[in-house]
Amino acid sequence: MDLSSPLGSSMNRRAFVSGLAVATMLAGLAPAAADGRRVALVIGNGAYRSVPALSNPPNDAGDIAAALKRLGFAVTLVRNGSFDDMRRGLIAFGREAAGADMAAVYFAGHGMEINGDNWLIPVDAELKRDTDAANEAISLQSVMLQVSNTGSLGLVILDACRNNPFAAKMSRSLATRATTTSGLGRIEPVGNVLVAYAARDGTTALDGDGRNSPFAAALLRNIETPGVEVTFMFRNVRDDVMEATRNEQQPFVYGSLSRKAIYLAAQPTADAAGAKQANAAPAAAAPALPAPPATSAGAIDPALVGTWQLMVASGRGQSRWIWQILADGTYKFHAEPFRSAQSHEGTVTFANGRWTLHALKGMRNYSDAGTYEVHDATAVITGKLGTGYWKRSME
Repeated sequence: MDLSSPLGSSMNRRAFVSGLAVATMLAGLAPAAADGRRVALVIGNGAYRSVPALSNPPNDAGDIAAALKRLGFAVTLVRNGSFDDMRRGLIAFGREAAGADMAAVYFAGHGMEINGDNWLIPVDAELKRDTDAANEAISLQSVMLQVSNTGSLGLVILDACRNNPFAAKMSRSLATRATTTSGLGRIEPVGNVLVAYAARDGTTALDGDGRNSPFAAALLRNIETPGVEVTFMFRNVRDDVMEATRNEQQPFVYGSLSRKAIYLAAQPTADAAGAKQANAAPAAAAPALPAPPATSAGAIDPALVGTWQLMVASGRGQSRWIWQILADGTYKFHAEPFRSAQSHEGTVTFANGRWTLHALKGMRNYSDAGTYEVHDATAVITGKLGTGYWKRSME
């Protein structure tokens, strides 16, 4: 492979971009896995009594429950739950979730927004009037409260945005007050709670023609992939669903987590840090981005100044990638052996947990940005293609 040209071959460019994403995306060791409990409540409602049945939710719930069990969750599975089944299950789950490391709720079935509140609908609900929701359905707010007291992550996953037949026949108490929209309404979780909708607020999701809904099928393909941080996992799910539905359905995640990396499946190891990340897309080079503004004084976190290295696995063995971050806001990169990746230089910023990079010499039209953490001699850096790990070099 000829690397003598400034850009190198397209294959080498893709290898570089993939490695750059790994290297610049996370430079350090991932946080150690917590030893705390993982608990989950999984509900799949399809056999509705007052409206036509949904075929997939019981299948979706059973398959997701099995996946969560393989991920170490103690799972309670409810199929075709009545109001009492869901209420009792949620109360018991809340007791188990208090103080757990992770707590997750998955619901497949009908859900709807009524009077500004979101509701998950049991199979025995009639909902003849909008005011019946409080007595016949489970509020999403109460579900979020049950997962809010965890040490690491409270997760609510809702494949409940289907076109809802309850809305058409419901009597409204006040026409100006009781506005039911398609799908679920927008929410703002607090703390360490993440809520994933199968379709973004105000839109509907497909039930699907196969065993699983498009959202459940995508979730099953991604949820057990090791080494993928949870927010990246949901990005992969989003892309899979949009591809499967030809962009008709866009999953959406609500909530704001800290920059601590959280993994549902196994965490990436230091030895595998240079390998292709499951959440990366190395087959295509990253699109060109506009160059960031000139680096100003103080834009480099002193903890990042110095030389860092990353061991990268390839078909020909391992290579060592070396990054030199300078206090003036520039960087230099080279690899050993030389032909394993193309040397390049450019500008970089590291400040307040955020970073940007723009290659100026040796690799044109490449920019990236993301978050970072520094832990003494290691750094964890997340960017648009995945996560990579650096170790401080004595060079």
